[in-house]
Order: sequence, then structure tokens, then C-alpha cells
Amino acid sequence: MRRTPPWRHPEQLQPEGSKVPGFREQKPNATMSGFDSNPFAEPMDVNPFQDASVTQATRGASDGIRDYNPFSTELKDRSETTIPISAVSSQPAILQTSVEQSSQASAAAAAGQANLVKQQEELERKAAELERKEQELQNRTPQNTGVKENNWPPLPKFFPVKPCFYQDFEADIPEEYRRICKRMYYLWMFHSVTLFLNVLACLAYFTVDSQYGVDFGLSILWFLLFTPVSFVCWYRPVYRAFRSDSSFSFFFFFFVFFFQVAVYIIQTVGIPKWGNSGWIASISMINTNLAVAVVMMVVAGFFTVNAILAVMLLKMVHYKYRRTGASFTKAQQEFSSGVLTNRTFQSAATTAAQGAFSSN
Repeated sequence: MRRTPPWRHPEQLQPEGSKVPGFREQKPNATMSGFDSNPFAEPMDVNPFQDASVTQATRGASDGIRDYNPFSTELKDRSETTIPISAVSSQPAILQTSVEQSSQASAAAAAGQANLVKQQEELERKAAELERKEQELQNRTPQNTGVKENNWPPLPKFFPVKPCFYQDFEADIPEEYRRICKRMYYLWMFHSVTLFLNVLACLAYFTVDSQYGVDFGLSILWFLLFTPVSFVCWYRPVYRAFRSDSSFSFFFFFFVFFFQVAVYIIQTVGIPKWGNSGWIASISMINTNLAVAVVMMVVAGFFTVNAILAVMLLKMVHYKYRRTGASFTKAQQEFSSGVLTNRTFQSAATTAAQGAFSSN
């Protein structure tokens, strides 16, 4: 049986290579190990881990591992005391700049989208307005023919005489010329009313003195003649000129309207026996009949207003004419092309040529 050295208790033995707290590693003494062992004794299996100190140390370690709980309250308390990352480190300035730029870009994109939607709505509104006007023009025009139906003068349908002209300022006249064209139309209406009042004044003039019957007769003639002639000779040409930018119509209007201004001046003067109750004729009636003189003075004032408006509108039309780019050369070209393509002129020329050849 192996003997234990007297200076070392068996329980205090520490296996070689193991470190147990509370014990110092004791290296075996080589000089005494040979004397302490019995070479003739049977070998004895010694388990170094059965030592009491080793068993106690290993049991404590295993118990600690078994008792370990990662979800215990102690660990939770430690996690709660952990300093958050946001409190330690702040957000980088580059990231903040990128976020601001992205927000600004999104705001700009939203504003651009809203602007595009607004423009789309405006275009749709204009398209609807153009479609409405086109529909109105189609309704005014007969479906079977491309010729516009005459609408002036606006006579009742049961009337035996039908309208002779087509007139539509909104459809025919450009917007920049529409106002001056309407003013010319109002001047013609005022001119017609003045001629009608002149007939009444000359009638009163004739009732006072029978020798002024000539004035009454001529006033009727002027009313029946100058009312339609002025419409055809100077109002319709200026209407066509503004409608189609016709140089020939402009020159024809200027030529005729110049004489119309001269007629207005003569009517304003009121020469006796000329069929006009102007200033001279009305003033001569003051001593004879004051009431008739007042009526004639009112008509003389109407003639004066006609003359002033005619001069003003003539200057305005001339100003518009200079802006249209019309010229005398264009007027000649339009006249020549219009005469040569006119069917009446062609038929008259053909008839004359046939008569000339047949006579030969």
C-alpha cells in the first residue's frame, strides 16, 4: 500500500496541471518520489479528480453554469442603465443635408405637378371654348351647303323680303378691329336716323312756307337713297376690309367715305332749297316760327355730330389700315384677279366677243 508522506495530507493533494483556488501548486520532489513508492506493491488506480477539493471546485463551477439565466432581472437592470446610441453620437451633418435636399426636391416636384395640372385644366377649358364656338358656327351655317345664311337686315320669317347680307362681328372680324368696325356700323345707324329726322324737319319747314316744298321732297329722296347707298358703298366695304384684310376694300372705302364727309358738311351748313335743315335754314326760321326753328336746329346738331364722328372714324380706320400692311399694289392685284374671275364679267366679255365675231 502506497504511503503518503507525513508532511502532506491526502486531501490536500492537488493534481498536476490543475489550478484550484486556495491551493498552491506543489511540484513533486524528484528525489523523494522514488523512496516513497513501493516498487513491489500492486499498482493502484488513483483518480486525481476524486480529490475533495477538485470535486468541490468543479461542483461550484457547474452549479454556476446551471444557475445562469440570461433573462434575469439583474441583466435587465443592467440593460436599462445602458446609455443609448442616440445620446452618445449625434446624427451626421451630411445625412441631415441629404434629408433636407430630398424634402426640398419632393416639395419642388409637388409644386411642378400642381402647375402642370393647372396648365392642363386651362388648356382643357380653352379647348372646350373653341369647340363651343365651332359648334355655334356650324349651327349658324346650313349643313348641306358651305354658304353662310344671310341674317341682315333682321326681318321676321313671315316677311316677304329676305335678309340680303350676312353680318357677324364675333365670327368675321378679328378682335383688334372689332371695335372700330362696330363704331362704323353705329355711325351708319345714326346717319339713317338723322336723315329720317331731316324729313320731319323739312316737313315742318314746308308747313310754315309752301315755297320750301322742294326741301321736303329732296329730304325724302335723300332718306330713301342715301340710307341703303351708304350701307352698301362705305359700310360694307370697311366690313369686308377688316374681315379679309382686303386692300381693294380699304381703298374703295376711303374714296367713297371722303365724299360722305363732304356731304355731311353740306348738310350741316343747310343751304336752302337743297333738302337739308342745317344751320342756315334753321337760323332763318327764328323770326318766322320759333318752334320750327328749334326742330331744325336739333337736326342741324345731328348733322354736325355726324360730320365730327365721320372725320374721327376716318382717321381711326386709316390708322388701322396702315397697320394691316395693305398697299395700292395689292389693291390693284385684288381688283384684277377679282374682275377676271367674276362670272358676270366673264359672261359679258364672252357675249361681246361673240357679237363682234358674228358682225364680222
